[in-house]
Amino acid sequence: MTGRSAREIPGPVVRRLPKYLTLVQHLRAGGAEWVSSAALARALGLTGSTVRQDLSHLNVSGFSRRGYRAAELERVLARVLGADRTWKVVIVGAGNLGQALAKHGDLQRHGFDICGIFDIDSRVIGRKVGILRVTSFSEVDRVVKERGVRLGIIAVPAPAAQEVADRLVAAGIQGILNLAYANVLVRSGVAVVNARILESLQELVYLVRLEATEWRKKR
Repeated sequence: MTGRSAREIPGPVVRRLPKYLTLVQHLRAGGAEWVSSAALARALGLTGSTVRQDLSHLNVSGFSRRGYRAAELERVLARVLGADRTWKVVIVGAGNLGQALAKHGDLQRHGFDICGIFDIDSRVIGRKVGILRVTSFSEVDRVVKERGVRLGIIAVPAPAAQEVADRLVAAGIQGILNLAYANVLVRSGVAVVNARILESLQELVYLVRLEATEWRKKR
């Protein structure tokens, strides 16, 4: 079978694969039948050799002077990233961030079925958020088990993050997207991805300052 499991691919490469998939889908929507490593590199700010090395982990065939068949590359990327199936998700935390995610139509369109949004605050429990209603966090175990949910998103204040993670893992969640500004510890066999807006902004500031320095050097 073409393509390798995510566990066999180095972490830095895995973090770039969704960017490749999004770009290839965009190019295909514009009618592209072939996509070159040079085009991917230019669009993503990488080198051509990095792109070729990354895609070599997928065992997808590239052709001299033409690149990769766009349809095949999209299909392999989607399979490796699980984007060729639907994943059921619960959100814990019905604040502004959690509500925004629950109403994010792109998540549904890309195969993420939001099965529930939960909170402990009686002031928001029962409130309509998109097509969902905020449910008491005490119900999360039941919903996860009844709906066969495998993914959870933590969108709560940092002090509550570990307790939420423990509860999700106990309910059977296999992967957590942690948006809280605190690391969480989970047992072996459960995956955690930390997504920190603050860290991304700090990285962005560094890049802005770097670009400004390079621009001044060229004047």
